[in-house]
Amino acid sequence: MRITMIGSGYVGLVSGACFADFGHSVICVDKAADKIEALLAGRIPIYEPGLEQLVSSNVAAGRLSFTTDLAAGVAGADAVFIAVGTPSRRGDGHADLSYVYAATEEIARAATGPLVVVTKSTVPVGTGDRVEQILRDTRPDGDFAVVSNPEFLREGAAIGDFKRPDRIVIGTDDDRARAVMREVYRPLYLGESPILFTGRRTAELTKYAANAFLATKITFINEMADLCEAVGADVRDVSRGIGLDNRIGRKFLHAGPGYGGSCFPKDTLALLKTAEDFESPVRIVEAVVQVNDTRKRAMGRKVLNALGGDARGKTVAVLGLTFKPNTDDMRDAPSIAIVQSLIDAGVNVRAYDPEGAETAKAVMPDITYCADAYDAAAGADAVAIVTEWDVFRALDLKRLAATMAAPVLVDLRNIYDRAEAERAGFAYSAVGR
Repeated sequence: MRITMIGSGYVGLVSGACFADFGHSVICVDKAADKIEALLAGRIPIYEPGLEQLVSSNVAAGRLSFTTDLAAGVAGADAVFIAVGTPSRRGDGHADLSYVYAATEEIARAATGPLVVVTKSTVPVGTGDRVEQILRDTRPDGDFAVVSNPEFLREGAAIGDFKRPDRIVIGTDDDRARAVMREVYRPLYLGESPILFTGRRTAELTKYAANAFLATKITFINEMADLCEAVGADVRDVSRGIGLDNRIGRKFLHAGPGYGGSCFPKDTLALLKTAEDFESPVRIVEAVVQVNDTRKRAMGRKVLNALGGDARGKTVAVLGLTFKPNTDDMRDAPSIAIVQSLIDAGVNVRAYDPEGAETAKAVMPDITYCADAYDAAAGADAVAIVTEWDVFRALDLKRLAATMAAPVLVDLRNIYDRAEAERAGFAYSAVGR
């Protein structure tokens, strides 16, 4: 199959590289010339484990290429995937669909024959209808079928998620589009990955519903963590106790500083706006968004409380800045609110992140970036673990404590055991314990 991916960001690049690895011929298109130049030179603009090797091997095999020329990329394609950004629109929280609609118009003008147009971007219910209308209006003589095919990729594990998916959701009522999509995903279908064919609006809503439910699990266990601290229980055991119930499951039940990233924050807001537009409120999701927003600042206060009294002039080492490990993504990362609350209290912040420092500098320019965890902790009055990178799970705690002005460890990811930390000389504070 000849596949064109419009947008070479996280979703577009990972999806395009994986499709190429299936044996399809894939062209990734992006308007950002510097991004395409980097890809043509073999430089990957995002950090995702395994992606660099996957891209290079498929480029070498002639199955994957890059261009800024959308018309050239679309010409002769069997399927065109729209994988451009849909950020929260400033002011009202609606998904900004301007990039989707602009790409749709260009695709319509560039089409050279029958074409299946697939929205891979996360879009509100009804977007596919509007995409179809734009295609018809722009090219009344065109032969288009519009499909919704939401992605369910976790940053840091995206290649595995793409190649071994829990499910593939394809929203279309068009028989020709179904046949094309079956061929696109044939390698996975033969591997018995379940393909769920639905209506287009159902597919669009499925993506939002899935992310809202996962965000709800995270927020629920975070509130249980607060209750555990109040009553003297341990949230880790509560999580195990409920997670072993297979109706609930163990995933996304780890207490911490709240969710962030490119999906959950914007998708929960977009779902709220969709519900508002259709006068069908989703009160649980409303509460999830509110609780998560307040939690990040609360974790900042937790670090300040661990310093005891007036924190002004003290130094805190923040370990981990990205919203999760194995990515350099800083979008809506809990660290942003936590660090800002420390700065507001007059604290000096020294930070280390294995991959996210350069990205973080754009949003947090007023802190000191360090070479490693021990460098960050040197002379600090407290260490706060904010992102659970593997490198932070095996720190030499005695060495860490020896470098500090005051050995205080605030473990916002519950990585360490209290007894172990206290044996190393730390005053230890965790979440929900």
